[in-house]
Amino acid sequence: MNKSGSIRYRLILKLQGMLLMVLAAAMGTSLLWALHYKEAFTIQPLLFSIAITLGLGVALFFTNRSYDHKNLSTREGYLIVTILWTSMSLLGALPFYLSGVIPQFTNAFFESISGFTTTGASILTDIEAVPKSLLFWRSMTHWLGGMGIIVLTLAILPILGVGGMQLFIAESPGTTANKLHPHIHNTAQRLWGIYLMFTLIQTLLLMLGGMDLFHGLNHAFSTMATGGFSTQNDSIAGYSPYIQYVIIFFMILAGISFAQHYFLIKGRFRKVLGNEELRFYFSVIGLFTLVLTASIFILHQAGLEKAFRDSLFQTVSIVTTTGFVTTNYLQWNGSLWFFIFLLMFTGGCIGSTGGGLKMIRILILIKNTRLELKRLMHPMAVIPVRIDGKAIPQEIITNFLAFFLLYILLFFAGATLMTFFGLDFTSAIGASIATLGNIGPAIGSVGPAENYAHIPAGGKWILSFFMLLGRLELFTVLLLFSPSFWKK
Repeated sequence: MNKSGSIRYRLILKLQGMLLMVLAAAMGTSLLWALHYKEAFTIQPLLFSIAITLGLGVALFFTNRSYDHKNLSTREGYLIVTILWTSMSLLGALPFYLSGVIPQFTNAFFESISGFTTTGASILTDIEAVPKSLLFWRSMTHWLGGMGIIVLTLAILPILGVGGMQLFIAESPGTTANKLHPHIHNTAQRLWGIYLMFTLIQTLLLMLGGMDLFHGLNHAFSTMATGGFSTQNDSIAGYSPYIQYVIIFFMILAGISFAQHYFLIKGRFRKVLGNEELRFYFSVIGLFTLVLTASIFILHQAGLEKAFRDSLFQTVSIVTTTGFVTTNYLQWNGSLWFFIFLLMFTGGCIGSTGGGLKMIRILILIKNTRLELKRLMHPMAVIPVRIDGKAIPQEIITNFLAFFLLYILLFFAGATLMTFFGLDFTSAIGASIATLGNIGPAIGSVGPAENYAHIPAGGKWILSFFMLLGRLELFTVLLLFSPSFWKK
């Protein structure tokens, strides 16, 4: 335990080095696809990128390997998570930049951080023209960012000898971690095992629907990470209904807490069925799908199955913050795409790979608001907010209220800043919520048929920061800007 209260920078550098070595190994998988598809002009940029990432990782680790302690402090956990996601995004941009596929580093970084934060906002105007090895790296950034490279490292490298719960909490602040095993690296192994299993099963099902291994893996990576990068310009629109239903199913799975998947696999069905957040999650999806299906069927005279499929796909895609599209929902009646915009303020379940506000926060805020009315009528009564039959401590409710207020303030701040860069009102609010919520496609000029290429460089850096804020759930990053964080 770090009893002095000071931040041990050398320990942080050591951990950064180890994690960057893992990143370099993951980058090497793209090199295999370059060799397979004989993309000679991407081999050298990939080798340079791997060498830079690996060299930096080795240097940081071995120059600080003698510096070792048993536990990280909470401050150190927050700091290493933020630094790691930033460094991953910077180094992850190298394959795009060095290959010349994305010649401006700002754009390369935007694409990279969009991948690692599982946002899915892209600046690429012709995705199908991008070399397959770089498309695979693009999807790999999703897959790594989805479950979290820190959890991966804790799962396969327990030899680090440092406590990991602080990192686990730093990735999901605001709630108590539901430990599936008394040792964090064993918990991480189980979570990653489920993540890998779902990825492989989805890949096989997509291949049964006509995709080859390359496209199946890419879309499985993006689906399970709730990222949304596709290998096609029209995202999922050109694929068969079978493919679309498979992706819908796995987007729903990815939006559910992986702790619930673990309990389900263990046969603890009552615990899963009794989970209020899960029931609320399905209720939101069901309600919006029903409203959109009926509206599209009546207003646009579409076939019932097509109306249902498009409604379900877009509802699930937005709720889980995946960002895949099968139709340009901005061509629907204005009231309908407004429903899509409302869904951007939801999010997946806590403990899932989805972003956004998260269902548990919305559910608790609704319950707390309803109970406030009762408390006004009965001021002497003690009426706690309950989830799954258990009273929620007031400090957690206060945390959620603060998170919600900060989230809305940041949304308005982001929208205001985007208008300074020339975006119209609709596009500005769309870009702000889509990056803060890690959704990707939004409304206006950043809608499903467009991308973020036209936004000026300054705007892209702001939106990149918003992606990082959203992925690390605001407080993890914003704490670093507090003077009290740096005091002993």
